Amino acid sequence: MACRLNQASRSFAKAADNLARCAQLSVSRETVRDLVEADGRAVLAAERSGRLPLGWDGSDCFTVGPDGRPTANTRIYLGVDGVMVPLVTQAEKDARRTQVKAKRRKRGRRCRPLPRARPGADQSFKEFKVVTYYDEPADHRLVVVTRGNSEQAGELMRQAAGRVGLGQAQDKVGVVDGAEWIRAQIKGQSLPLDGLGLDFYHLAENVHKARRAVYGEEDGEEAPGRQWAAGVLHQAKHGRYVELEEAVWEWAFRWRGAKRKAALGLLSYISEREEMIRYPEFLQKGRQIGSGPTESMCKATTLRVKGVGKKWDGDNAEALMALEALDQSGLWDTHWKLTPPRSR
Repeated sequence: MACRLNQASRSFAKAADNLARCAQLSVSRETVRDLVEADGRAVLAAERSGRLPLGWDGSDCFTVGPDGRPTANTRIYLGVDGVMVPLVTQAEKDARRTQVKAKRRKRGRRCRPLPRARPGADQSFKEFKVVTYYDEPADHRLVVVTRGNSEQAGELMRQAAGRVGLGQAQDKVGVVDGAEWIRAQIKGQSLPLDGLGLDFYHLAENVHKARRAVYGEEDGEEAPGRQWAAGVLHQAKHGRYVELEEAVWEWAFRWRGAKRKAALGLLSYISEREEMIRYPEFLQKGRQIGSGPTESMCKATTLRVKGVGKKWDGDNAEALMALEALDQSGLWDTHWKLTPPRSR
């Protein structure tokens, strides 16, 4: 109950208040914090050890036809992204501890020794990784998170691929934002993808970034820069890659100075992702070209840990994100049924 109410609360204090109202259990916010973070860590341990069966695999991930009905073909998608999470720095921990000691001295009486200080982060924000496997209608989904580095995220991709039975699907597709570390880990982990595509939104974002640098801010769809951007994106979605690159190349060398630099930045961006710009092929096969399901999971898993004044130790933030990922994966009830009460 504490974990469920925490998900819908802005703080542990609010969760404790809701717990008192709905279940007549009066506990402090720190007790709620301890309960929730402990169960989040239990979820992470259960996932890493494979103790949370999904109840579905790639052979159950049917595609959807134009009429909205499942077809005989199966397809599963892989989405990966990084999200920034606010953390407590070492300097902030030191300042907070100094304030606490000063208040204790003013009391003029002997106090219980403070607990051993936990080390703080070296930066205010750190990138956590979110890995998502999902089917066409997103009826089947597995979401996992890690605060580890790119190598640990790659291991999580491979482990999650085994959990979802990636090889059981007829079509295995990755749709990602094109970050180098994601591509390197997909290759390094030898994930058996049949196609890896660049999220169309991220391509469009970079095209419009170059447009603004060259043409400035424009109003109206008939503005020269907006018409150019629309043409480039139409070419990317429906034409051949070589023609797209040639068009951007010719456009880039029309300009001088800072404008040419910005235009060449776009050319470099698409050239480095040539093998991922396969929109005509993806569309012909009925594949998605956007990473919307992944982006939504990034938002969902960080909703509780972001906000005004919220800062975390890395392991505690990861624990709370794991609980949300558990719920988004449809494994909430499975976890509580399989986890013995004494371990909680």
